[in-house]
Amino acid sequence: MPIINIDNIPYEVKEGKNLLEACLSLGLNLPYFCWHPALGSVGACRQCAVKIFKDAEDTRGKLMMACMEPVKDGMRISINDSAAVAFRSNIIGLLMTNHPHDCAVCDEGGSCHLQDMTVMTGHAYRDYHFSKRTYRNQYLGPFINHEMNRCIQCYRCVRFYKDFAGGKDLDVFAAHNHVYFGRQKDGILENEFSGNLVEVCPTGVFTDKTLKQHYTRKWDLTTAPSVCQGCGLGCNIIAGERYGSLRQITNRFNGAVNGYFLCDRGRYGYEFVNSKDRIREPQVRHAPGDNANGLPVLQHVRNRMKPGKVIGIGSPRASIESNYVLKELVGPDNFYLGIGQTEHELIHLMLKLLQQGPVRAASMQEAATADAVIILGEDLTNTAPMLALSVRQAVRRMPVENVINTIHMPAWQDAAVREAVQESKGPLFILNVLETKLDELATGAYHTAPDNIARIAFAVSHLLDGTLPEVTGMSEEGKQAAATIAAALKSAKKPLIIAGYGGGSEQVIRAAANLAWALKQQGADAMLSFTVPECNSMGLEMLGGCRLESAVDVVLNGSADTVLILENDLYRRLDHHTAHQFFEHCKDVILIDHLYNATAEKASILLPAGTFAEADGTLVNNEGRAQRFLQVFNPGGSIQESWRWLLQLADIMGHELRSLLHFDDLLKTIVAKYPVFAGIETLTPPADFRIAGQKIPRESHRYSGRTAMLANLNVSEPKPAEDPDTPLSFTMEGYRGEPPSSVIPFFWAPGWNSVQSVNKYQVETGGPLHDGNPGKRLLEPNVNGQTKFYTNIPDPFIPVGGHLLLVPVYHIFGSEELSVYTPGIAERMPAPYIMLHSEDARRFQVTAGSLLYFMNKGHQYALPVVINDTLQKGAAGIPVGLPSMQVSEAPQLVKI
Repeated sequence: MPIINIDNIPYEVKEGKNLLEACLSLGLNLPYFCWHPALGSVGACRQCAVKIFKDAEDTRGKLMMACMEPVKDGMRISINDSAAVAFRSNIIGLLMTNHPHDCAVCDEGGSCHLQDMTVMTGHAYRDYHFSKRTYRNQYLGPFINHEMNRCIQCYRCVRFYKDFAGGKDLDVFAAHNHVYFGRQKDGILENEFSGNLVEVCPTGVFTDKTLKQHYTRKWDLTTAPSVCQGCGLGCNIIAGERYGSLRQITNRFNGAVNGYFLCDRGRYGYEFVNSKDRIREPQVRHAPGDNANGLPVLQHVRNRMKPGKVIGIGSPRASIESNYVLKELVGPDNFYLGIGQTEHELIHLMLKLLQQGPVRAASMQEAATADAVIILGEDLTNTAPMLALSVRQAVRRMPVENVINTIHMPAWQDAAVREAVQESKGPLFILNVLETKLDELATGAYHTAPDNIARIAFAVSHLLDGTLPEVTGMSEEGKQAAATIAAALKSAKKPLIIAGYGGGSEQVIRAAANLAWALKQQGADAMLSFTVPECNSMGLEMLGGCRLESAVDVVLNGSADTVLILENDLYRRLDHHTAHQFFEHCKDVILIDHLYNATAEKASILLPAGTFAEADGTLVNNEGRAQRFLQVFNPGGSIQESWRWLLQLADIMGHELRSLLHFDDLLKTIVAKYPVFAGIETLTPPADFRIAGQKIPRESHRYSGRTAMLANLNVSEPKPAEDPDTPLSFTMEGYRGEPPSSVIPFFWAPGWNSVQSVNKYQVETGGPLHDGNPGKRLLEPNVNGQTKFYTNIPDPFIPVGGHLLLVPVYHIFGSEELSVYTPGIAERMPAPYIMLHSEDARRFQVTAGSLLYFMNKGHQYALPVVINDTLQKGAAGIPVGLPSMQVSEAPQLVKI
């Protein structure tokens, strides 16, 4: 490894880095603006100047930008040279020429990278005393606030939005001292990752509009490490609270999962925590005179739980702990997975393939390193947005590597590399029912029915391994597609196959497995990635249980009187007719949940559950990675974790779980009974963990106003809430050093108040955290197992006269259950529709906007028609998850 001298001190650094990366990785303070570890270097801000010397005899040296200089063995540089210090001070003076004096009212004040770097350079007074340049700000939608007058022209925003995330509607306009970053005209930012502008921008040009609506200074937030609830990818987040309400979600760096970024649903879909529809107190209905508060509520529950007459229904959005306690409480034979049959069968198959197959499930960061990608039946941007972002990076990686190897240019030289690469892309093939946003990057995009997608994938497997069955009766277009894909995959060293729940087809899942296994047998380091719909879909399936439809049968035949439902709205899982029948035959429905919903209306007893912000728990993501979310704040009142309600019920019932008092005890019990979860007890340090005898504070040392926050209730400061389940405190008192990576409540370091402080917690910039990336993989490939390929190939889809194949269409805003309680998300949600190919529209004599009437599972629909000629002929796209929409996740043939 190269050794460089910085201010006459030798350091060993990693080869291939630039000087700025090397200095930051060494823990040295060197100011910068335009550089970002995920975006590379462009040398736009000129802020990271250092003095570089030819050798030990050179006393003059020359000024160079550290972000543009590769490290070389024997290099001698100075950060503290007077000329370099003066140059950096002058540069920030120029950058601040037109910047307003608005730190006191700026949303970024106190957590601003510009503030930090200004102080670091010693800039304190301005020499410019004339009128400042001013801009008109734009309306950019419900998520982002725009204040262009604060811009210092670092170009980070457009580099992330356009180059990294593929956005089309944000750009840089004008030139010289009048550069403007925005849209051509006012309007909602269309890209699904626009919220990252808030963290990418080093100043306050782009700020969080949802935080502005209930604003508090960042240092006054109570924060804790958490996991996003928006989909099954398990992105790491930091949740911040003030005055009993959740105020903001920011990215929590995890080098194996989401890295530096989040999608907009994950960042902004948190308002359900503050919803007016929250269940905040226990309720006992249909029992006049009952006391519905405190312990008597659980006694009411106990009185309704007659032996042999109780069943429990779990949830894919509840933690492993909550589902486990419910399963133990009602008995394994009486525990039912709270998901529909299609979803259960798909996830069960995915779990089996990942446990028994020889191919590794790819993390998002591993997916970004693939040299060829094939997506089967999945619109990733809407079902697994951050995985779509990883695919964008994978597609760019191959031509970049070619440039690096050909002209020996480092990958961090972003502008030069992009100029050399131009529009070149790595191999990406997409087979889906209709067009997706990633199609613009695809080497080939094919739009056909799910069974045809599976047939093409099976045909590719045959071309890779001739011992696999040949697919007969394929169209010429299908044959050509299979041949093209097979040719690209044969030369791939690290191919990635992606499929999942979006297509609703088991055949597509099996075809994906066949393809990955065939590539593995050919010697490729193949990866397989499955998408799952909810934050703990995989964990629930690993725990195991009976089908939800069986619970309906049990209730309808009178075998059960009482149903205990955990964090679930069964009207989203069953068609309305079946759900109505189910609840009509239940004598008692006990619901533990956050929000009033259709199921809550049927409940005889309601118990208020804590959301992810008010609870501790464990989730398992799509790749089988177990991760811990920690309680951000104590909600007060009767709200508590679902598992705690259930443990208290176990105590009253005299169940063997009554001996469990704390979270750590519960984890040990789960691992002892279910070895598949081994390791979840070590995801975070135990509750008695201390550093220098102290807990880890959830509040920063700058936290203010605590003594006055409850002054309207009591002039004496109340005792802070205690946390018996984690090593974190609910106060600003505690250990002030760096805690273990899994329990870092916020990123902060002296002189680094913004999110850029994450570099102080990393082994190297962009690398893993000092204590390792949080989480533990529970699923590993069975490399020694004998792979049994699937040979049952589906028949081709042929349109049937008078019928349409209903296929699910997912939307990042609207298809997920909880995020729609956020006004900004609801604003982006589409209205119900039915999507048809123009030829099918003519066949059924409808036009765009007119209503199409049809029946589905006894429910009458009248939906406006949307024309989309990328849709498979004979198919109809129906949005999933929208309010009032009862749509199956599986493709089904309906008569029109």
